[in-house]
Amino acid sequence: MAQPLMPHATASWLVDNTALSFEQIADFCGLHILEVQAIADDTAATKLTGRDPVRAHELTQDEIDKAQANPDYRMKMTKGPDQVRRTKGPRYTPVSKRQDKPDGIAWIIRNHPEISDGAIGNLIGTTRTTIAAIRDRSHWNIANITPKDPVTLGLTTQRELDAAVSKAAKAAGIEQQQTDTRLDGDREALIASLRAEREQASREAEGAGEPARIGGFEDPFKR
Repeated sequence: MAQPLMPHATASWLVDNTALSFEQIADFCGLHILEVQAIADDTAATKLTGRDPVRAHELTQDEIDKAQANPDYRMKMTKGPDQVRRTKGPRYTPVSKRQDKPDGIAWIIRNHPEISDGAIGNLIGTTRTTIAAIRDRSHWNIANITPKDPVTLGLTTQRELDAAVSKAAKAAGIEQQQTDTRLDGDREALIASLRAEREQASREAEGAGEPARIGGFEDPFKR
């Protein structure tokens, strides 16, 4: 059977505002009777704010009246709660991680300036105003903001970050191979450096009248 969206809060409201039995409330809310007893006795672990199921359109006053008149009557829900699924807008971030958001935003701005503020907002779960303040360094706490990888901070996933980077790069017409090209340049520079060292060692060895050695080993090609 369908249950209220917030069963404990609904039970709290029914305890305070009706003459229903604990069994009736427990049955309607899908709770154990001892849970309802604890709510009535204010011994529940958390003090609940009641939720009116009538205003929530989950129960009618007629159903309550029938149940109050007949202890054996079991109330029927008007409709099940609507399942709300977030499809757009910023993600929810646990309170414990919210202080890390500015660091994550600063990291993205520094390392991926091609990502739009809207995309950053969706990744981190923040506002354009905050992003703009960090971008132009007018944020109230800018002196204490240190760029940190938002994936490491747990603000987003590597898959989502990679997707945002790829999408932003494509929109900006940035070739994804740029990073590889830079690595190729570094590799070529390293090879050139090693070749120069080898040639220098060869010249020194020839000048000394000894077989050319590289790193302590004789070069078989210098015979």
